[in-house]
Amino acid sequence: MKANFLLRGLAGAALAGALWFAGGCTTVPVTGRSQLNLLSPGQELQLGLTAFNDLKKSTPVSTNAAANALLQKVGQRIAAVASPDLPNAQWEFVLFESKEPNAFCLPGGKVGVYTGILPITKDEAGLATVIGHEVAHAVARHGAERLSEALLIETGGQILGASLSSADPGTQSAVLLAYGLSTTLGRQLPHSRRQEAEADEIGLIYMARAGYDPEAAIAFWQRFAEYNRQHGGGNVLPFLRTHPTDEKRIENLRALLPRARAEYRPAQ
Repeated sequence: MKANFLLRGLAGAALAGALWFAGGCTTVPVTGRSQLNLLSPGQELQLGLTAFNDLKKSTPVSTNAAANALLQKVGQRIAAVASPDLPNAQWEFVLFESKEPNAFCLPGGKVGVYTGILPITKDEAGLATVIGHEVAHAVARHGAERLSEALLIETGGQILGASLSSADPGTQSAVLLAYGLSTTLGRQLPHSRRQEAEADEIGLIYMARAGYDPEAAIAFWQRFAEYNRQHGGGNVLPFLRTHPTDEKRIENLRALLPRARAEYRPAQ
């Protein structure tokens, strides 16, 4: 009985997904991957702008003049080669005061870098690796893609819930729980890891086009892997990760180096 309810609900969810996908398919620059995007670039840009403005009010901005100058230099060089792929971007690069070794990019080109990652980036090329990766997320419209996917999964859950209206509460709970686990472990987490790998690929190409030696990306991720080993950051089970393992990341980047080297022109 539970299987029948589940099959009917999933069939409805699949049909809804096919209809939505047909109307919201876009292509990722550099990689050429097809993706689901239900948000317009304007909607995505407004979401990023609002969130970034809120963050600047709640998180201290670094006053380190030298670090800020380096961020602007690297950011503008990466943005210059990425802009043709995201022509309506409003690029902004902000250095936030935080011990967390992290960086992020909100839709529309709003990039934040935490001071805690600077000892790991170490130099200009290391910072270019991080900025290239974050800018790639914006160009690939990964934020809008995740929102679109979440909407689709939510719709699938609603369709499944409606199909279970005549079932007993125990059956409803069990089937909806199975749906939630299957979408998280079978779709959302693997897709998040694929997006991260895609951002690595696009970012590597962008840093090479901007005049940074793509070999520096390998060195940065090796330093980041060592940081994670020292601070216990690599202890999450692989299938529960939102990012690829450091080892897998380095392996993928090594395989991409020949293409990146072909696009590398040292900056004058």
